[in-house]
Amino acid sequence: MEQPESNEAQEALAASAATNLPAPLTSAARSMPNLPAPLPCPTCGVSPQLSPPNNVITSAYIYALGRVEPRFPRLSVEKEYAQATGRAETAGLTDRQTLQAVLSRPENRYLARQLCYVLTIEGLDTYILHPGDPGDLQILIESLRPTPHPGDVDVVVGRRGPIAPPELCNGLMVPIVVFDQIYSFDRESFIKAIPRPEKVSAKEFGASAEELFDRIIQMADNAGATDADRAVNYCALRYPQIYARAAESFAANSSLTALEVSPSPLSGTRKIVEVIFSYTNRETDVTEKFFVRVDVTEEFPFLVTKLSPYYDR
Repeated sequence: MEQPESNEAQEALAASAATNLPAPLTSAARSMPNLPAPLPCPTCGVSPQLSPPNNVITSAYIYALGRVEPRFPRLSVEKEYAQATGRAETAGLTDRQTLQAVLSRPENRYLARQLCYVLTIEGLDTYILHPGDPGDLQILIESLRPTPHPGDVDVVVGRRGPIAPPELCNGLMVPIVVFDQIYSFDRESFIKAIPRPEKVSAKEFGASAEELFDRIIQMADNAGATDADRAVNYCALRYPQIYARAAESFAANSSLTALEVSPSPLSGTRKIVEVIFSYTNRETDVTEKFFVRVDVTEEFPFLVTKLSPYYDR
């Protein structure tokens, strides 16, 4: 009959098992909000969001158009901002100019780190933004324009993480986005920068480009989170040929009647979608379709094929 293991062996086994157990959370760790950790490899395609006590892994990408707005997460932060404002030279500045001026000062960088930066889309709070790199905090500060206008647009490219806990941003519970890129512009400057076809006058092209851009950014439920949203937003910002096509179609007495996105038959190991623009002649009711293929496999979409005629299969 086998003898039971010695006390020394049992104690060694217990000590070995104990070393594999997670350490208990300290009181400081338990009070930490679920902040996302930076992505260790920007091309890995997986966005690890680490939040005590459990690790949540997501792989959703964001390519969203909206407006970055600052929020005070707690009353103490708001009071600290008021004290910093009292120490600054802000005579003659508006409230928004004062905010931008105070946060831009190096000695107030600690305060800028405490604020919540919320991306609003069509007036709705959609994401809480968190820099993937600490140095990107300056990008957030610069996105807070001192004199905002209704036509201002902020483009956010990043990875979507978990829903924010209530204590992170004064009770706002929306997804956290770890951004890798933010760039800002106003609509008027963007329209003027689009190359104009020689056949179309500047006045006609400006009107058609504005209408197409507005229709894209006002599409229902476009939070820049689905493959279709990301492809459409990418085309709106990075592929000027769609604006030339719209101007030529409007000049030929056609209306933009549909904008659709469908999976491409070319998709295999990569995710490729087709963005289809339908133009219907106002007199003959004949519809012409044009499409581009966009690869949305990873965080940064890119063009696969240029704008071409589309034929229903």
